Amino acid sequence: MSRSRLSKITGLTVLAGLLSACAVLAPLPADTSGEDRLAAIPTVGLPLEGRVTIHWDEHQIPFIEAERDVDLPVAIGLVHAHLRLGQMELLRRISQGRIAEMGGPLAADIDEGLRILNFGSAAAEIEAALPPESRAWLEGYVRGVNHYQQNVKVLPQEYRVLGLEREPWTVRDVLTFGRLSGTDVNWLVYGGLLKLRDREDWPALWARLVKEGISSVPSFDGNKGQAAFNALLAGVSKSGSNSLAIAASRTSTGAAIMANDPHLGITVPNIWLIMGVHSPSYHIVGLSVPGLPIFAIGRNPNISWGGTNMRAASSDLVDISAVPKGDIETRQEKIKVRWWFDRNISVRETRWGPVLSDAPLLKRKDGPQFALRWAGHRVSDEVGAMMKVSKATNFQEFRAAFKTFAVSGQNMLYADVDGNIGQVSAVKLPTRLNGLPADVLVSPAQSDAAWAKMTDVSSLPVAFNPADGFLLSANNRPAPADVPLGYFFSPDDRMMRMREIVTRKSSLDIEDIKALQRDVYMTSSVKLRDALVPLLEKLSPTDSGEREIVTLMAGWDGHYRTESRGALAFELFYAAFKKRFAASLMGERDADTYAGIGRIKSLLIEDLARADAETLAADLRPALESAAEAIKSFANWGEMHRLAISHPMGFLPVIGSRYRFADYPIGGSSHSIMKTAHSTTQGRHDTRFGSNARHISDMSDMDRNYFVLLGGQDGWFKSANFLDQVPYWLSGNYVQVPMRLDVVRKSFARKTVFEASPTGSGN
Repeated sequence: MSRSRLSKITGLTVLAGLLSACAVLAPLPADTSGEDRLAAIPTVGLPLEGRVTIHWDEHQIPFIEAERDVDLPVAIGLVHAHLRLGQMELLRRISQGRIAEMGGPLAADIDEGLRILNFGSAAAEIEAALPPESRAWLEGYVRGVNHYQQNVKVLPQEYRVLGLEREPWTVRDVLTFGRLSGTDVNWLVYGGLLKLRDREDWPALWARLVKEGISSVPSFDGNKGQAAFNALLAGVSKSGSNSLAIAASRTSTGAAIMANDPHLGITVPNIWLIMGVHSPSYHIVGLSVPGLPIFAIGRNPNISWGGTNMRAASSDLVDISAVPKGDIETRQEKIKVRWWFDRNISVRETRWGPVLSDAPLLKRKDGPQFALRWAGHRVSDEVGAMMKVSKATNFQEFRAAFKTFAVSGQNMLYADVDGNIGQVSAVKLPTRLNGLPADVLVSPAQSDAAWAKMTDVSSLPVAFNPADGFLLSANNRPAPADVPLGYFFSPDDRMMRMREIVTRKSSLDIEDIKALQRDVYMTSSVKLRDALVPLLEKLSPTDSGEREIVTLMAGWDGHYRTESRGALAFELFYAAFKKRFAASLMGERDADTYAGIGRIKSLLIEDLARADAETLAADLRPALESAAEAIKSFANWGEMHRLAISHPMGFLPVIGSRYRFADYPIGGSSHSIMKTAHSTTQGRHDTRFGSNARHISDMSDMDRNYFVLLGGQDGWFKSANFLDQVPYWLSGNYVQVPMRLDVVRKSFARKTVFEASPTGSGN
């Protein structure tokens, strides 16, 4: 399956409703200019205490200039809602387990799983514990969102198609969405491992997998419902990225460079929004997520920041099989279902967390019962942390800002105007004993001992101005610490390749970094190819098609370029061989689970070395025959590997085609620097997770900030800025976003001006 399973499950359930609801059969809006879109903003009555001017460039990138700090979050809320209200409403309902309200009965199982995870369980406590500055910021943001939603004349088309109402936002809504975006990606790993736990060889297999540091994020193969759930969590959480900081000593400008390309679900609207702000206390350009009033990636006049997911050990699966029934509480919830009967569910809770084994997509007959203990179910303040980061002027302030930051754990990189670079571990972790865990499940006593005290950024690994002059992060295994930071990490392809590129030259410039962000070489594929080709040559294939596959693989340079026929041959053979060989190793039942492990290529190299010749030949020859037949359908990698530009509603029956906007051949693969993740298949497929935005800041100049989105700023269908950055992303171009106010005022031609309302920002 090649696109988001969540979208498909949503789409497949709505046919009856669509046919009976004429409103959703209406065509897309007419082409809309940037001027017309800005004219739709309600400019009267915004609750402000001073003047706010929003400067807009040709891509509808906003730069907010606020006379007073109190008005800045209000304006951010209004801008987010103007550009992405439909997207925000969809994500709000996902975070609350309300997908079936939009998509119908087949989404109810996913909703039940989300209700059990209960992303908002700590929201009330978090809100009550907010320091005054964080509280005021969030309340102002909500006022801005609600003012726009209540006063805009025409709502986005998502409201009609998905049956959405004008529902006011609250601070708890924002906090709940923040927890969804802070999903622990280890859960997706656990889901696969639990399927293997009843094997006789489980202890040895578990030890091998944990030692290898496997990662299976995101897994889209196998069970359709589980794949949909994985796609949902991986697609909206901060689950991947590349980040690098280059010290002044290694750049052509004599200043530090910060670069980030986050990896999320491939969909439009893009999950990110480019924007700038200025008020008495804040001066930032960067990437924010509509629905969250923070800059996850960006810079201020003094520092720049970005990060990658740590794959932090922020959760325990606690075995509650022996817990007395009296220690388990139950609450009742109703899942509203569009076009069908509502579903009443029971959600069980323990003092270790919700009973996750009750989730329909994880529930197994006679399987173990386990609760989820997650740092995200505790009080923390990520919004306040990122507000402090946005105002930091040096590395000490940057590190201290993350004291309240818990989920999802991030490797946060730093660069400043003095040429310094650094890295910190932004996370709160249980104080476990170092060493590999004995099982995927832990006992209540083990969990209690570990979670009695939490470890935070102040005592976790830190780097500042390393001798080699650069810092790299790509969801890789971090530096050792006094507590385990994690167990399951991404393959080393991206780290190894970035290091290779960065060390080629003694002095790097912006163009070097731009080229790096589009690199499509994959080390693990080359290593596996080198192990496979000698074995294939021993088969002495006589068929011309089979010889072509071997020749193409042997001559391939390891780059997944769009036009590469070698990449195509390798992937066609790999898809057939991996499935057969995994079945030989693990049996048919567990083959897909084993084959879906993120570091499977390194595991397969070990397995190849141990396998007997007869088993190898029995799997190699049919796979070679299959690849020789499959390659007849494609001229190169890009003909099979596609970049589909589609809204989640693109899978709706009857009308879905109007929400699928473009289809391009694309390079890259699942672990190349330019990540374009995909299922292992011999068929035409779409990438559905990967590099969806890029950022570079040259600290030599406040105006040398470069961004691009895979999509556009505006979420309004068929607007001038809905897809206008796609050609930039494809060609490696960027949009320069200045910070100096005089430059912004001159170069951002369009203005939206708000004056203080008579009642100010009062309620």
